[in-house]
Amino acid sequence: MPIKAILADDEALARSRLKSLLGDLGQEPLVEVVAEAANGGEVLDRVLDTPADVIFMDVQMPGMTGLEAARHLTTMPTALGKSPAIIFVTAHDEHAIAAFELRAVDYLLKPVRLARLKEALSRIRPLPPDTAASLAPRRASFTVLERHRILQVPVADVFYLRAEQRYVTARTREREYLLDESLVKLEEEFADEFLRLHRNCLVARRHLAGFERVESSGEANWQALLKDWPEKLPVSRRQLHVVREFRGPRPM
Repeated sequence: MPIKAILADDEALARSRLKSLLGDLGQEPLVEVVAEAANGGEVLDRVLDTPADVIFMDVQMPGMTGLEAARHLTTMPTALGKSPAIIFVTAHDEHAIAAFELRAVDYLLKPVRLARLKEALSRIRPLPPDTAASLAPRRASFTVLERHRILQVPVADVFYLRAEQRYVTARTREREYLLDESLVKLEEEFADEFLRLHRNCLVARRHLAGFERVESSGEANWQALLKDWPEKLPVSRRQLHVVREFRGPRPM
């Protein structure tokens, strides 16, 4: 069976050259180009519906870069149920370390030589979901699958993340989005950007205004206040230390 490939480069000529070079391989191995993309966002669109074994991806592309697209691939479902292998193809060598931290199969410098291309293809090992998640650079946005569309929700726009049964709700000023991700893993990835208030809620540090004490049934409880947002989020007793840390040490 042929190796199914997606070509991702913002230059159509570069994609055409690579496609021609793949054709020069003949049957050893046989590669079928099943889709093309001009940026990282289009890559995510393609893998959702198009089964592929490998993505040949440029690093520097407008909008979402190849590195960030690779990071998103570790957290989203694909047509094959597993992340395709990634071979970065670029004119610059300064991104090689970041690429291999993402468990890229290979890192090819343009102009690509036939022998190097064949060598890279011999290393293909489709990655299971989350293989590179712990080593990959942090995302700048969350990937949301909604009505056969892929949406990118900037992390900076999210007030809080709340676990809701199988999903996590991300609240922005405009609306709520459902993330098919684990709250625990999100906390690990964004530990310096989100603060746990409750077993099912993380609040964005950048949007946290403070805390207020409220009396309920004779008991004192705490709520988190958000900047320019009316909703108040309860703080569990187990997480009361975040209130003390936010207030700082009391004067002697």
